[in-house]
Amino acid sequence: MAFMEKPPAGKVLLDDTVPLTAAIEASQSLQSHTEYIIRVQRGISVENSWQIVRRYSDFDLLNNSLQIAGLSLPLPPKKLIGNMDREFIAERQKGLQNYLNVITTNHILSNCELVKKFLDPNNYSASYTEIALQQVSMFFRSEPKWEVVEPLKDIGWRIRKKYFLMKIKNQPKERLVLSWADLGPDKYLSDKDFQCLIKLLPSCLHPYIYRVTFATANESSALLIRMFNEKGTLKDLIYKAKPKDPFLRKYCNPKKIQGLELQQIKTYGRQILEVLKFLHDKGFPYGHLHASNVMLEGDACRLLDLENSLLGLPSFYRSYFSQFRKINTLESVDVHCFGHLLYEMTYGRPPDSVPVDSFPPAPSMAVVAVLESTLSCEACKNGMPTVSRLLQMPLFSDVLLTTTEKPQFKIPTKLKEALRIAKECIEKRLIEEQKQIHQHRRLTRAQSHHGSEEERKKRKILARKKSKRSAIENSEENSAKYSNSNNSGSGASSPLTSPSSPTPPSTAVEHAPF
Repeated sequence: MAFMEKPPAGKVLLDDTVPLTAAIEASQSLQSHTEYIIRVQRGISVENSWQIVRRYSDFDLLNNSLQIAGLSLPLPPKKLIGNMDREFIAERQKGLQNYLNVITTNHILSNCELVKKFLDPNNYSASYTEIALQQVSMFFRSEPKWEVVEPLKDIGWRIRKKYFLMKIKNQPKERLVLSWADLGPDKYLSDKDFQCLIKLLPSCLHPYIYRVTFATANESSALLIRMFNEKGTLKDLIYKAKPKDPFLRKYCNPKKIQGLELQQIKTYGRQILEVLKFLHDKGFPYGHLHASNVMLEGDACRLLDLENSLLGLPSFYRSYFSQFRKINTLESVDVHCFGHLLYEMTYGRPPDSVPVDSFPPAPSMAVVAVLESTLSCEACKNGMPTVSRLLQMPLFSDVLLTTTEKPQFKIPTKLKEALRIAKECIEKRLIEEQKQIHQHRRLTRAQSHHGSEEERKKRKILARKKSKRSAIENSEENSAKYSNSNNSGSGASSPLTSPSSPTPPSTAVEHAPF
C-alpha cells in the first residue's frame, strides 16, 4: 500500500468547530514584562478548560499574522515607558480581554489555525501542511503520472484539510486541485465501506455536482482530485475574490458588499435545491452546504465536497444549528445552511447573528419568505421546511432548468445501509450536543435569574416575612404555654390543646425552576 503505508490509528475525535472562549484570570509581573494567565474553555463544559500564559508580545505576534484578514482588530497599543505600572497593567488586561472576545466570536477568525494554536497549543501544535505533503508524496509513489505544481496555502477554512495545485505530466497545461483530509469525529462508516464509498465518488454524475476526477482513501484519510476552476466558487463571485488567495483574505472583510441579481439568486438557488433533493432521495448524507462548497461553471452551480460526510467532518455552520434542537437531521441541516447561503447571495455578506429577527430590504419579497422559513426565530424554534417545500415556493417554482445531463449515482444496497446507519450516528451526536447546550442554557438562565437584583429584593422581602411569621408563632406558643399552666393550677378539667407545629415556608421561590 503506497498511499499512507503506516496510517495513524483511529479518527480525530476533536471537533474543531466547537467554539473556544477565553478569559484572563490574572496577570503577573516578571522583571521587564507582564504575563497574562488565561482560562480557555472548549464548548459549554467547565471541565473542558485549561490555562495558558501569554505575554503582550504573543498577542502582538498573533495580531500581525491576522492582518491578512484586513480587519481592524482592537489590540491595545504598545507602550515602552511605564508599562509596568499597576494601573496600566489593569487597563491593558481589559483591552486584551476585549481583543480575545472579538477574535473568539468572529466565525471565520475563531475557526482559523492561527487562533486555535494561540489558545490551544496542545491540540494544534502539528504542521498539517507538512503531514499532508508527506501523505501526498506517498500517493505519488504508486501514481507517478501526477505532479504537484504548488501548495494552495490556506485557501480553505478547515485546519485538517489541505489543497495542492496539480498537473498531469503528459498534459502539463491542464491544472487540477488535490485535496487531502483527515478523518473527523463523525466518521462512523467501517474502514472497508468508507474506502468503497470514497472510490465511488468519481462515478457520480449530476449537472449540479462538481465532478471528481480521482479518489482514494485508507483507514485514516482521503485524497481527491478535481479540475481546477479559474472562475472559483459562488463565494468568490459574491466577494469578488481570487480563488487561490487565503480564506481569511478573501472573505473576512470584503471591500464591497453587494448581493447578486434576483435572477442569479433564483437560478442558483433552484439548482442547489435540486441537487440537495437528489442526494436526500439517494440517502446520501451531505450537511456541508455553504457558498465555498458551490463551484461555478458557466451558468451552473455545482456542489463540492461530497466526501466530507464520509470523512466525518463537522459542518462550517455547526456552531449555529447546534443551538436549535429542531434542526436535528442532516436534511434539516442542509435546509438551514441553504438559508445562510441564500442570505449571502442576497445581501453580499453573512447574517450578523442567527436567528435573524428582521431582514433588510431584498430584491423580492419571495426571497424574504424563504429566508424567514429557514433563518427566523420561528423557523429555528419549530423546525425547517423540506427541500421539496422550498422548491414549491414562488422564488424557485417558476425557474426553468435547461440541462440535458442525466444524473447517475449508483450506490450498492449494502453501502446504502451503511450510509443510513452512519447518518443516524451523526444525527445522534448532534442531538446529544444540542441537549447539553439546551440544559446549559436553562441552567445559566436560572442562575442569572436567581442572582438578579429583582430576585434578591424578593428574597429579602420573603426573609423578612418569614422572620415576622416565626416571631408571631413563637409569641403565640409562649402565650399558650402560660395559659395552660394557669389552667392546670386552678384544677380545670378541660383538655389541653397543644399548639400545632408551624409549617415551614415553601423554598420553591428560592430556586428558580429549570
